[in-house]
Amino acid sequence: MKTCIFTIIILSTMVATGCNNAGNSGASSAGADSSFNKLSEDFLAGYLAWRPQAGVALGLHEYDGKVTDYNKTSIDSELTRLKDYEQRLAAIDTASLSTKMYFDYRILRSAIKSEIFNFEDVAAYTKNPMTYADAVDVSIYVKRDFAPLEERLKSIIAIENKAPEVFAAAKANLADSLARPYIETAIQIAQGAAEFLNGDLVIALKDVKNDTLMAAFKASNKLAIEQVNAFADYLQKEKLPKAHNHYALGRDKYIKMLECQENVTITPEDILAIGLKELKKEQDMFNRAAHIINPAKRPVDVYHDIQKEHPAADSLIPFAKHNLEQIRQFLIDKTIVTMPSEVRVKVEETPQYARSTSTASMDTPGPFERKATEAYYYITPVDPKWTAQQKEDWLSQFDYYTTDNVTIHEAYPGHYTQFLHLNASAATKIEKIFGSYAFIEGWAHYCEKMMADEGYGNNGDSVRAAKYRIAQSGDALLRLCRLCVSMKTHCQGISVDEGTRFFMDNWYQGDKPSRQEALRDTFDPGYLYYTLGKLQILKLRDDYKQQEGTNFSLQKFHDAMLDNGMPSIRLLREVLLKDKSKWDEIL
Repeated sequence: MKTCIFTIIILSTMVATGCNNAGNSGASSAGADSSFNKLSEDFLAGYLAWRPQAGVALGLHEYDGKVTDYNKTSIDSELTRLKDYEQRLAAIDTASLSTKMYFDYRILRSAIKSEIFNFEDVAAYTKNPMTYADAVDVSIYVKRDFAPLEERLKSIIAIENKAPEVFAAAKANLADSLARPYIETAIQIAQGAAEFLNGDLVIALKDVKNDTLMAAFKASNKLAIEQVNAFADYLQKEKLPKAHNHYALGRDKYIKMLECQENVTITPEDILAIGLKELKKEQDMFNRAAHIINPAKRPVDVYHDIQKEHPAADSLIPFAKHNLEQIRQFLIDKTIVTMPSEVRVKVEETPQYARSTSTASMDTPGPFERKATEAYYYITPVDPKWTAQQKEDWLSQFDYYTTDNVTIHEAYPGHYTQFLHLNASAATKIEKIFGSYAFIEGWAHYCEKMMADEGYGNNGDSVRAAKYRIAQSGDALLRLCRLCVSMKTHCQGISVDEGTRFFMDNWYQGDKPSRQEALRDTFDPGYLYYTLGKLQILKLRDDYKQQEGTNFSLQKFHDAMLDNGMPSIRLLREVLLKDKSKWDEIL
């Protein structure tokens, strides 16, 4: 198809311009490429064998029914294996690789460095109980129909029977004293997992007629529930009393995180300065939009007023479904991005087990899935058991304008559209398995601003257009605060209380949502990548536009972005930009 041809053209351009290696062709390149392919295939086989649940999520069902061995010997062995492959990659003569293989080489090397960072610097297996809290997750076996239900049930039973080993390893591996936010969040995750095993999972399997299999499931499910609940109790009784608040990475590790995950070498202080500058610009835009809507009120009050303009509880899902199609058609009419497929995403209520942690989300199948290929855009509905005020508070998050902005982020042209392009493109196995946080979330967040800039929601009514703009701006303020609080927490040592105050002062929300965001930062410092990725994409677009001149179009740029895997934006600059001197100008 046209987009795949364009990918090949871009890569051919990289051969001509170098891309930091000779861009060899012929026998020399073919031999080097073959050696790298063999090395990468060997690595991936071991990588997924140790992470079988990731393999299942990717759509590789030879890993069904398996779970990671968290025994300390196994963890140490995997770390040794990662370091071995890091050394073997470092020894490769990259000048002999073709440009395409050199592209994959750097994606793979970055992925390995990130994994080692996770093992050593983040200490995910010794300091973070969240690693284990949902380690026997079997939800994919009931939400995706990739095999007969009885076959999937056998996998569920096999995984649940591993629960005692998983949690015994967790208790043996975890340090005596752990960070309080990690413990508290792990307890919530474990409790949610137990509720799923005892509720939705049982309901999903109610039609299985094989009595022998169901008897085995009842025994394994009882065992798994007991084990998960026991782990939550263990954290509550044994770990919380000894909890500490030393969760910050520190400046050196933060710098390492940026470089190994996203090829970003800008200092944290410079990133914070950029974030604060952008925060001020976004607040000015927010205020201008509020003034158009109601010049007699404070901007924050205007913002809260439009949150009262929302669908009724029973029309929330139908409203989202209707506008989903409207947004998709806007993309086509404005030739903003190619739609590689006519297959629509399905709008559904968030599964019960995921409702405590999600208001809306996208669930796409793995890139190698061939049967259960449905994609779901989940929206969490109002709980009938809530009070009238709780229902109103929940629906205020789904005002008409914000709901469309969320749909843009999650579906069109955000995550779902990116997934469609990835599947339709000529992306390699490496490019489909390893994705950049800044690319994936940066793209979806960039789409929110891009769509508002392109006029979505503007039908000539200036007040209506301003309501869409203030909703988009409010979501941008959240992501900008994440960037600033991430750096302040992990490099400057501010507390959760101070982070909460920063969100309240600059995002204009109350204590509860602001505290939730500040707590997330303690274990997800990478959530700065929403904004960092967006800003990098805007810079890349400007540079690409200058390069292409009259040949530039948004559709051409967006297709080129989405048809080259999910690499760091820094690496993508080498694919799209001919001028080498611009490759490092990421912001």
